[in-house]
Amino acid sequence: MNITDSGIDIANYIDHALLDPTATPEQVAQCCTEAERFNFAAVCLYPTAVRQAGELLHGKKIQICTVIGFPTGATTSAIKLYEAQEAVENGATELDVVINLGWLKVGKSEEIYREIAAICEETGQTVKAILETNLLTDTEKRLAAEICMDAGVAYLKTNTGWFGGATVADVRFLRNITKGQVGIKASGGIRTLEQALELISAGATRLGTSRGVELIRQQEGN
Repeated sequence: MNITDSGIDIANYIDHALLDPTATPEQVAQCCTEAERFNFAAVCLYPTAVRQAGELLHGKKIQICTVIGFPTGATTSAIKLYEAQEAVENGATELDVVINLGWLKVGKSEEIYREIAAICEETGQTVKAILETNLLTDTEKRLAAEICMDAGVAYLKTNTGWFGGATVADVRFLRNITKGQVGIKASGGIRTLEQALELISAGATRLGTSRGVELIRQQEGN
């Protein structure tokens, strides 16, 4: 059987992303409308769009996800925590947090742990740690994954999409580490249905993509 005939309802996996820095309120509204129409798992927006999304999707089961420390992860821990707390106050139910990659490169494991744990504990919401796997060695990927799991994240997210996209190899690598303890969000460069289904087959439980509508139309065309 071809992977595109798998019977998977891909909409259930999609975090419908609008992370274009020039996005307008009209585009945010369209993103939310599409998420509701196709029953996506979540919308993923910049913090400034969270309140609008919360108003548009009030009472719906679609999660409102935003990005924290995006896209570099290089803001201070205090700023990340404040950004996360403000986002939750504005209606965010999921937080995609970029870890401090510079700290990871020099082995500052405790600092990374404290930063992510504080966000998990203080917000009480679903946290997805963005590892930016394309910039890491396998040893660094494993260390980052273990730190973030210990800190209480609900998902490990492969990439921001700014420095390269998700790969099947990285998703499999993370699945072998997580062993189902947390979810895996594959993100970055997901453009085709076949690619999306391969990532799901490899272990992805969410897909971050701005092309969710295109993927649905590809699936409906099969």
